[in-house]
This record gives sequence, C-alpha cells and structure tokens, in this order.
Amino acid sequence: MTELNVIAINGSPNEKGNTAFLLQEALDECERMGAKNRIFSCQQLMAGEKMPFCTACSSPCSGKCFENSELDHAFTRISQADALIVGSPVYFGTVTAQLKAWWDKGRKLRSEKKLLNVVGGAITVGGSRFGGQETALRTIHDLFLAQGMIVVGDGYYQDDCGHSGAAGQNPAWNDENAVMRAHILGKRIFEVARTTSPIRRR
Repeated sequence: MTELNVIAINGSPNEKGNTAFLLQEALDECERMGAKNRIFSCQQLMAGEKMPFCTACSSPCSGKCFENSELDHAFTRISQADALIVGSPVYFGTVTAQLKAWWDKGRKLRSEKKLLNVVGGAITVGGSRFGGQETALRTIHDLFLAQGMIVVGDGYYQDDCGHSGAAGQNPAWNDENAVMRAHILGKRIFEVARTTSPIRRR
C-alpha cells in the first residue's frame, strides 16, 4: 500500500499559536503510524492574493484568480491528500474569516471532485472551556460535506476524540485533554484514510 498523505490546514491568523500546536500533535500521531504530512497556513497562503475573497466569477471555477500562485501550488498538494485535518480558533462561535476565505477559493477543487472521499477531521480552540468549540467544529464539518469528504468524529471508548473532533482551551499546550484528543483524532484519521484509500479518485 502506498504511503498516506495527511495535510493540516491552520485557519488561525497566528501561524504558531494554539491551533497550530494541536494540529501538529495530530499530525505527529499520523506520522508515527506511517503517514507523511504537511501543514499549510491560511494566513500565509492568502496574504499574497490580490483578490482574497471569492466572487464566483466563473462556474465551474477556472482558478484564474490564483493561477501559478503559492495558493495554487498548495491546492495541487491538497488535491493529492488522503486526509485533511482542519483547525481554527473560535471567532464568535464559528471559524475565522481566514479559513472561510481560503476554503471559498477551493471551488475549483470541488468542481473537479478533488476532495471526494478524502477523510476530514476538525480541531478548534476557544478562550474558555465552553467557548463555541462545538459550533466551530460543526462549521468545519459543513465545509467538508460540501466537498464530498468523509467526516471523522467519535470512535470507540478507547478512541474517543470527542463527538465532533478535538477541542481545546487556551493555552492549548496546558490542556491535557485537548492534547490527548488531538492524538486520538490523528489515529482515527489515519485508520479511516487507510481503509478508504481505494475509493479515492486519483
């Protein structure tokens, strides 16, 4: 079997903050199990875009607004992924503007079915224990579903990554529960991606 390719998307404006930390914990677990991985920052990818917001200028999307850009190269890598782990801090009970703007630019991936049957897992971090993490997780799931992805949630008792994904509280590196669940999410992502590998279009 070929090596699994797991990519993390950091939707935070802070490239090295709480969200990035938990994403890396999940990726470390995937790598330990045998996957190769990569992390992309929405903040960084969108910074060079002259038009950072999708205007649905063509249908199907031609991708002309980001052609040959860093964003274009990232989408090429992402279209080859077996799984995506998407993370965002909680902003007013949902995901960041950076993540949503980046995801909207992925209309070309949707029109080409590049993420069909790709496995998706979600991570969020809030300022308090009950700070909108679950609603932000569900928002990420909705983004996955619109691309035809396979959403990973809770597992068996010993593999409980949280009903909707891994959720943490600032500062995430002091949240032992969040770190544990990020590792479990990484394990679940790897297992489901390995099992579903034959049904992905490449």
